[in-house]
Amino acid sequence: MIEMYILLIFMITAAIIAVAAKDLLSSVVAIGAVGIGLAMAFLVLKAPDLAIMQLVVEILSLIILVRATTRKDLPFNISGRWVFNTLATILFAVVFLVSAYASLKFMPDLGSPLMRVSKVYLSEGLVRTGAMNIVAAINLNYRALDTLGEATMLFAAIIGVLAVARKIGRKG
Repeated sequence: MIEMYILLIFMITAAIIAVAAKDLLSSVVAIGAVGIGLAMAFLVLKAPDLAIMQLVVEILSLIILVRATTRKDLPFNISGRWVFNTLATILFAVVFLVSAYASLKFMPDLGSPLMRVSKVYLSEGLVRTGAMNIVAAINLNYRALDTLGEATMLFAAIIGVLAVARKIGRKG
């Protein structure tokens, strides 16, 4: 449970940074960090489907918001902070790879259920529901409200992208 406290502190800190930041781009990046923290919290709570959905929505909205906040392309600057930028990139890659290795090391073997309820779904799902496909039986009978929520989130994200990307009504 300590992981959840660390993630909550991370998300609250990023939200405070987003509010206190002087420029809009820093606020957008901090809000993106809050969304990534939320996706990691979903993983800790063993809800990988929600985590994937949160990541997709968060990355797409972050790309759109970063593009919307920068009016013109930023110039490529060779002088100045290239050493810091290179070291920060390498550090990020190392932290990401170590975190991915540590996370994937504890995953169960492929095909073995992670929780008790998964065993029930797999063993009795077709018999109880009368479905021909175990995936359809789980999605439509056991997890119908969750699937409806995910579809609603995806639909809302698509509507948001269309609202931001549309050209009608914009002043040139």
